[in-house]
Amino acid sequence: MPNTALQQKVVKTLATAQVLNGVGVAGTVAAGSLLVSSITDSETLAGLAQTFSVLGAAAMALPLARLTARGGRRLSLSVGYVAGVVGSISAIAGGAHKNIFFMLLGTFLVGSAAASGYQARFAAIDLATDETRAKQLSFVVWGSTIGAVAGPNLMDPAGRLAEHFNLPALVGPYMISAATLIFATVVIQLFLRPDPYLLAEKQAKVKQHKGSTKAALTHIRSNPQALFAISAIAIGHVAMVSVMVMTPIHMKHVDVSLQIIGFVISVHVLGMYAFSPIVGSLSDRLGRVRVIQIGITILLLSTLVSGTAAADDAVKLGIGLFLLGLGWSCTLIAGSAYLSESVSVEMRPASQGASDLVMNLAGAGGGAIAGVIIGTLSYGWLCLFAAVPVIALALAARRIMKIEN
Repeated sequence: MPNTALQQKVVKTLATAQVLNGVGVAGTVAAGSLLVSSITDSETLAGLAQTFSVLGAAAMALPLARLTARGGRRLSLSVGYVAGVVGSISAIAGGAHKNIFFMLLGTFLVGSAAASGYQARFAAIDLATDETRAKQLSFVVWGSTIGAVAGPNLMDPAGRLAEHFNLPALVGPYMISAATLIFATVVIQLFLRPDPYLLAEKQAKVKQHKGSTKAALTHIRSNPQALFAISAIAIGHVAMVSVMVMTPIHMKHVDVSLQIIGFVISVHVLGMYAFSPIVGSLSDRLGRVRVIQIGITILLLSTLVSGTAAADDAVKLGIGLFLLGLGWSCTLIAGSAYLSESVSVEMRPASQGASDLVMNLAGAGGGAIAGVIIGTLSYGWLCLFAAVPVIALALAARRIMKIEN
């Protein structure tokens, strides 16, 4: 039976949830780093906030994939959002009492909501055709734009809200996060019906979830295209996370206001999500590898622009961070579509979970190393180091192009 009308409903529902999820998760990025730095009195440890958030997303990648196989997308997405609510409350407690344990536990669980956001892009292509896979995926990624751009800009009013309750200003974004993630859960529960994964499985008459994660990783390692796709996703993510998470710390060196920092981060998030439909369309028209190569070029340009920017040069940092987000968008969207079509049908769900696991572990490592580099060297050196794996990916892309041609 035709799935066109149902697919449109699925994409609209997922996009709406992504708006709410975007407000919840993106608004805590800068606040989390600054809170950890404030609690520990250490810039070197500031990267732990994003590291634990990314670790949380990595830890939930495989459980969410298994929940999808067991009960569909509605179950798995809702579990991730609810875990994010619990994490937001924990972070509020940690920030209010200067307790680093509750703070990092909170950021870890907020990462679960981010994991649901990543899984949502695959939910968008459960019922999509081969010709529109990247475009449909990109629409859900684009759904994060409004919330993700608004989130960082709510730092100032969220801070005033927190102070109204005699709480530190920096826990304000976590108060907003708790509320928006509750609404995201309600949207998914009410409107993601019938479940797209369960319907696709029924129509395909195949138990797609039988492929284990271990089998999926073995399958990926023996498949050059799939291995390149997962590498593109992971390397684009580690470059983005390592530079993005340390930018607020870099700007704080010269006492830049929270409002300006929030603006720079929101411009970065705009680059990540706003042009997703264009990136998706280009991926379907030009090919996945070509768009990944475009993303590589943009990422390298972003490290050059950001790495040469002064701490108080919000305009240049904004441009650099915008390019950073746009390059990430290219590697994520084209890489995700390329991975899905490079593996066998029964391996797709497990491969998608493995992809998110690898991506988030890479991001966690990048965030941790970024804090050490900032503490011992400088922001410019951080941008230089972030460019190294991207250059390696460029060389791998040339080899894949030769294989395909």
